[in-house]
Amino acid sequence: MKKILFLIGGLLSSLVINAQVISNFDGAVMFSDEDVNGTARFNGMSGAFGSLGGDMSAGDINPAGLTVFTRSQGSITLGVRNTDVFSTYYGTSTDNSDSYFNMTQAGAVLVFDTSGRSNWTKFAIGFNYSLVKDFENSYNINGASNITEYNGDPYLNEDTNPANDIYYENVDGQFFGNSNSGQNEKFTLSMAAEFNDKFSLGLSLVSHKLEHFQNGLFEESSNDGSGNLLDASLLQELYTYGQGIGLNIGFIAKPVQELRLGFAFQTPTWYNLTEEYSDDLEIQVSNDSRLYRKYSDINVFEYDLVTPAKATGSIAYLFGKEGLISLDYTFRNYSKTKLKPNNEFVDVNESFRNDLQNTSEIRIGGEWRVGKMMSLRGGYFYKQSPYADAIDTDNVRGFSLGTGFKFRGNVKLDLAYQKSTNTGVYGFTQFSNPAELDIDNGKVTATLVIGL
Repeated sequence: MKKILFLIGGLLSSLVINAQVISNFDGAVMFSDEDVNGTARFNGMSGAFGSLGGDMSAGDINPAGLTVFTRSQGSITLGVRNTDVFSTYYGTSTDNSDSYFNMTQAGAVLVFDTSGRSNWTKFAIGFNYSLVKDFENSYNINGASNITEYNGDPYLNEDTNPANDIYYENVDGQFFGNSNSGQNEKFTLSMAAEFNDKFSLGLSLVSHKLEHFQNGLFEESSNDGSGNLLDASLLQELYTYGQGIGLNIGFIAKPVQELRLGFAFQTPTWYNLTEEYSDDLEIQVSNDSRLYRKYSDINVFEYDLVTPAKATGSIAYLFGKEGLISLDYTFRNYSKTKLKPNNEFVDVNESFRNDLQNTSEIRIGGEWRVGKMMSLRGGYFYKQSPYADAIDTDNVRGFSLGTGFKFRGNVKLDLAYQKSTNTGVYGFTQFSNPAELDIDNGKVTATLVIGL
């Protein structure tokens, strides 16, 4: 399991101090990640749409899927996510749970039938907004390690008389509050064409808008064994924002009417990001009425992030008009992640090469029609952790269920439920072990589809 020690140097030279906000290394991994987010039909089948098409979110995986639409349409999706984070730190467990509401998708496709004029029988143009990743999340960690982070009197230990030094080496309690907000949003402009109803080719221009804000609060209480007490509090804030751009190209082939084969290649996303960081340290000791406080100005730093490329192979089988089953496999090499300028991130880029790995992601989905007005859906998804020393439970596993209803006037309503689990760690102290996290996500989405 990845032992994450989010360190930022240069804050204080005379006191032991560490950082709780995310490092550039782990931030790059998080900003490269994508959740199963899209329309309710897409979510209900765990996103296994690489060779199916016919859905606005399917075009985000493989733009060739736009040609599967038989008519122009638009859709909008709303979702509610409940996240439960169960933290354990030196034998003390804390259960954290909260719910978040978002618009996860909105888009439209225009379909042009050219079957009577060319072997290229159909063209389609689509625009889709999707929520790639929702960073909003908050949890607390409580406990007490046997190692203090702030063990010296900030006044007596820094004067010229070593005889009056006091050390607070007995930990009474430690607390870490982690609050995150922001989103990685994706805007996709796609074009696709179908040749003789057998082969489709698509291309997308993909842009991202990224915002991530983190507030990390560490508090520690300790004593010196002689009745003297020390209370320390470190508040750190990190705001990261910027834009990214990339391309996606794909094709879908139909060797026979029942079989679909798809392949898509998504280039790296090139981000230009800005960081704003600040911190505020306060220390109070029981034998001194003065409050020690040291805070920084807002430090601003710009850099570029290049995420790993992604290749997706897909296969689907259609049981006439009754139902279908679909499988997607995605490969990414996270060791290719890179921060620029290179001379500023030599050590971090070396860590990408040594500490990250190739990953596999599998999505399986199925759909069955019940009469003419209703469909039932289900799926399973598995996503491997990018960290080379991750344990098996760090990999994300989940399932999905969904249903769809068709009404008059080319109006559809789709509903889906997703459930996923994984574990992780968060190292918010410099010398003690990281906290262990059990993460449970449940999400409900609803999509309204209107034929144009």
